Amino acid sequence: MNARVNGVRLAYSDRGKGHETALLLIHGFPLDRRLWAAQISGLASAVRVIAPDLRGHGCSETSAGPLTMDQQADDLAALLDHLGIERAVVAGLSMGGYIAFALWRRHADRIRALVLADTRAEPDSVVARVNRGTTMAQVQKTGAAALADTMLPRLLSPSSLATPRIVAAAHKMMAEQPVAGIVGALGGLRDRADSRPTLPTITAPTLVIAGAEDALTPPADGAALAAAIPGAQLAIVPRAGHLSPLENPRAFNAAVRAFLRSL
Repeated sequence: MNARVNGVRLAYSDRGKGHETALLLIHGFPLDRRLWAAQISGLASAVRVIAPDLRGHGCSETSAGPLTMDQQADDLAALLDHLGIERAVVAGLSMGGYIAFALWRRHADRIRALVLADTRAEPDSVVARVNRGTTMAQVQKTGAAALADTMLPRLLSPSSLATPRIVAAAHKMMAEQPVAGIVGALGGLRDRADSRPTLPTITAPTLVIAGAEDALTPPADGAALAAAIPGAQLAIVPRAGHLSPLENPRAFNAAVRAFLRSL
């Protein structure tokens, strides 16, 4: 399905329309809604599951300039408007978590609850910002597949890296992202706000999920994030790295289902 929002066409999946509760899934970088395949199929029996391709990713259109977290958040609020959904449980992984923080700052009334998976509140360091620029130049020369080759070993747990099915699914998704979208997203990631001041303001029920073997946002980071959000819960997904919903969907879905039942 497609929706025209804020001047671009967003592609999205929408399953379980008969349910009162809506779950909005926000993928990370450089990925698309295929990250959530097991959640779309596995959770739609309990909630309405909406999984968009973000601006510049998957089958959605892109636009010029950095794809900022605020812009992506506004796109998702407009998508909820398009679907007639007043409030949703918002789940974001990695960059999707940054966008979820922006949604809270800009559209808190649209958020019933938050699921923050394998993400952090800190902005890029000076070194990381420089590295974003280097990666932007490199991906324009060598393409998305080369970026996937470089990033994938850092995203997956050792057990996932030894599982051809998981490696193939993650690599294919990353390699098929449009270069313009990758470059725009890198600019948005580089320029994103510091969300640490946002954390104490979050009054929505919140679940923080961390892959037990996540090298980019380790479980200790997830615990610190949960501790900074009033009343937040923490769930650790075993045998998973940074892409926990793809690597161990059974455990990830079980944690989300338990959280949804508590709302």
